[in-house]
Amino acid sequence: MTFNVALSGLRASATDLEVTGNNIANASTVGFKRSRAEFGDIYSNSFFGGGTTDIGDGVTVQKVRQLHSQGNVSFTDNGLDIAITGNGYFVLDDGGERKFSRAGQFGVDREGYLVNNTGMRVQGFQADEAGTVSGVLDNLVVETNDLAPRQTTNVGTLLNLDSSELVLSESGATIDSDGTAIGIATAGTSNGYGAQTIDVTLADGTTTQLVTSANASAGAIASQFGALTGVDATARTQATIPAGTFTNTGTMNVTVNGISFQPTGATVADQLADLGNKINSSALVGVTAVIDGGGNLQIIQSQGGDLVFGFAGGAGDSYQIEGTDSPVTTLTMNGGTPQGTVGGEVTFILDDDVSFANAAASTDIVANFVGAPFVNNQFDPDDPGTYNHATSTTIFDSLGNSHILSMFFVKQGLNASTQPNTWQMHVQIDGEDVGDPLIGTTPSRATYNIVFNEDGTVNDTLTDEVLISNWVPLDADGNPNGALAPQNVVNGGSLPIDFPPTNSNFEIDISELTQFGSAFAVNDLNQNGYTTGRLVGLDVDAEGVILSRFSNGESQVLGQVALANFNDVEGLAPVGDTVWVGTFASGDAVIGAPGTASLGVLTSSAVEQSNVDLSNELVNLIIAQRNYQANSKTIETADTIQQTILNI
Repeated sequence: MTFNVALSGLRASATDLEVTGNNIANASTVGFKRSRAEFGDIYSNSFFGGGTTDIGDGVTVQKVRQLHSQGNVSFTDNGLDIAITGNGYFVLDDGGERKFSRAGQFGVDREGYLVNNTGMRVQGFQADEAGTVSGVLDNLVVETNDLAPRQTTNVGTLLNLDSSELVLSESGATIDSDGTAIGIATAGTSNGYGAQTIDVTLADGTTTQLVTSANASAGAIASQFGALTGVDATARTQATIPAGTFTNTGTMNVTVNGISFQPTGATVADQLADLGNKINSSALVGVTAVIDGGGNLQIIQSQGGDLVFGFAGGAGDSYQIEGTDSPVTTLTMNGGTPQGTVGGEVTFILDDDVSFANAAASTDIVANFVGAPFVNNQFDPDDPGTYNHATSTTIFDSLGNSHILSMFFVKQGLNASTQPNTWQMHVQIDGEDVGDPLIGTTPSRATYNIVFNEDGTVNDTLTDEVLISNWVPLDADGNPNGALAPQNVVNGGSLPIDFPPTNSNFEIDISELTQFGSAFAVNDLNQNGYTTGRLVGLDVDAEGVILSRFSNGESQVLGQVALANFNDVEGLAPVGDTVWVGTFASGDAVIGAPGTASLGVLTSSAVEQSNVDLSNELVNLIIAQRNYQANSKTIETADTIQQTILNI
């Protein structure tokens, strides 16, 4: 029996040596988990139990336990090397069989799949073109194609305009249209403006004669005069519906520039507020509505277009419209007068040595040509003295060509036609105007009014939406380069911008602008376009999201690496190549995204080293050797005793 006890000890020591040797052999194997041999003693027991003097029958190897403790993280220069910190295993597909590993040495095979060193495919959650990661587990594919260009459709601005800036001023003349027909509420669909002939003497001494057409809108007149060098002209139309004149039995329709609105509400105040909200959310271009301090509804056309009102309703329904003339002329809209029009005002700003003179006796539009000191905000992009602030950024057309978008900000003086805290923003692209043509096909100056509240935030109601709808992308020679062309507002150009875009239109988002008493600051200026790019690298973040980096500075989400965990990780069965398979003892794999539930996080350009402690294993090696020698000595001693007995 002594021989059997010693032999069991030899077998146990040999197993211990084998386990320790395997640990030492894999001390540098990435993702390897060390094992240890666990022993138990053996006793022979009869059916009725053992006695108090039972002698053991040796030792047995109860289990070779694999210890899944964390290994040290070592950094590498491969962006697709991934280390797990915490719980979890990479999910691998080996020809249809699911396996698991902590060895994160990955690469891309010729088919674009993310694989480990033995060609097993790494599984995760794929992303769509928008970068949204799905929840469907599949093999991860790395696209290596060039990134197609994307046209700019939105420019985000986060700027501060200095509220302490002074309004730019020079000596010259300012003239407001103050003729007898200006801003009067007139029955019918015409503003009642007569034709007028005006001589304009320019700075070089030459005289140009301009003739305005009968019933021309204030915006058209401003465009006609603004085309002259040394003359800046702006237009604005305002009409008021007094609260005390609004009578609605519930069936009245109010028409503004051809669009019909049916105001509802329990009171007149509610009905006017509802009408204003409907006007602001309609397709009327450049038209805003606001309730003033007296409860009256003011309707403003910021480009100087006529405001044409209509009426439809039953008996007892009516409302009045007022213009900007003084004393005010009131027009009652009812069944007898179903249509009425209010025309706009024009403000002319003249450079030095530029003057107007009546060439005809008519004073319907402009009666006063007396020059006076004035605030000169006539913008000239080539003269930094004509704007307070400016900034620029790069944008892209549909072919991926880059262009320079420039924005100029001019603080406005306070007068009868402007609100407090008003700025104008002028926009150019590659030094060219991009406003919709007012006459013919020549682009106009793209100008937008920005009105701030008393707390320095943007007044969304009074501030213009910024839609660039007349940008023709040009090449270096100034010719159209073949990219998508614009769609003017009159041809249906509007916000929001369609995706994918069908024209060159884009929006400049100015909702986050501020006007505080601090220096002009560009806190953020971004746009969503880019030129074509080639793949230059791949990155993996802590949540396992794989990002492809391109030469144009863009990145794209390709997918997300999945991790799996088990109720009993020691129940996993090692099958070689530093991978495990699930067993009944381990339980089913629970698969999810890194950093969720009990799953660990990932570190890219790093691997998890073996958790083998060489110092400890070498000591174990000595102990196992001593145990083996000792058991051999037991056999030798037993043999000597037996030989002695045989010699008796």
